[in-house]
Amino acid sequence: MIRDITIGQYYNVESKLHSLDPRMKLNAVLVFIISVFFIKSYVGYFIASLFLLFCIKLSNVPIRYIVRGLKSIVFLLFLSVFLNLFFTEGRVLFSYSFFVITYEGLDVAVKMMLRLIILILFSSLLTLTTTPMELTDGIDYNLSFFKIFKIPVSDIALMMSIALRFIPILIEEVDKIMKAQISRGVRFDDKNLIKKVKAYIPILVPIFVSAFRRSNDLAIAMESRCYIDSDNRTKLNPLAYKKSDYLAYSFLFVYLITIILVCRL
Repeated sequence: MIRDITIGQYYNVESKLHSLDPRMKLNAVLVFIISVFFIKSYVGYFIASLFLLFCIKLSNVPIRYIVRGLKSIVFLLFLSVFLNLFFTEGRVLFSYSFFVITYEGLDVAVKMMLRLIILILFSSLLTLTTTPMELTDGIDYNLSFFKIFKIPVSDIALMMSIALRFIPILIEEVDKIMKAQISRGVRFDDKNLIKKVKAYIPILVPIFVSAFRRSNDLAIAMESRCYIDSDNRTKLNPLAYKKSDYLAYSFLFVYLITIILVCRL
C-alpha cells in the first residue's frame, strides 16, 4: 500500500510529455481539473478519459504504474460511492431493509467515482513527467504576477516543490520502518481495528524525527550555498516555449471546446 502512492514521484524516461514546458503542463492540469467538475454526462467523462489515455500514451509511463496509485484512495472511492449510492433520494431501484438504492443515487455514485479516478490519474501525470526543479520554475513563472502584491511566490513554489519531493522519500522511510517492525513481530494486518491502530503508532515518532532531520539538513545545505535571496536569484535554464508546447496548447484548446459543446448539448 505504501509503495502504491505515485503522486510526488518522478518517472525518468524520455517522452514527448516529459519534454514539454512545465508551465504548459501546470496549465493543462488546471484546465483539465476545472473541466471535469463541469462535466455532467457520461459522454463528457468518455471524452475526458480519451484525453487522459492520450496523455498517458505520450508520457511513455506504463499504465499499470499509473493505475497503481489508485490503491491508496480505495477507501475514499468506496466512501464516496457508498454515501452517494445509499443517501441520494429519487426513484427506487433496489431496497432491502433500510438499504435503498435509487436511480439518481447510482448515477451520482458512478459519476463521482469516474471523476475521482480521472483527477487522480491526470494529477499523477504531472509529477511523473516533471522534475521537482522544473515544477518549481513552472509554479514560479505562472504565479509571478502575484509579486506585485509583495507575495513571496518563489519561496512558495520552492516549498511546494520540496513537499512533493519529500513524498517518495518519506514513503521509502515508512516502508523501511514497517519492515523493521515486522521483523520484530509487529503485525500490521491484524483484523482488530484497535490493535491495528496501535501497531502504527510506533511508526509515527521515527517518521517525524526523520522528517525534521532531513529538513534541517536541507536548510543547512541551502544556506551554505547562499540559497537565500529568491528575488534576485538567476536561473541556469530559463523556461522558453517551443513548437511542441504550442501544439500541446492547441490540443488542450480542442479538448476544452469539445467539453464545452458537450456540456451545452
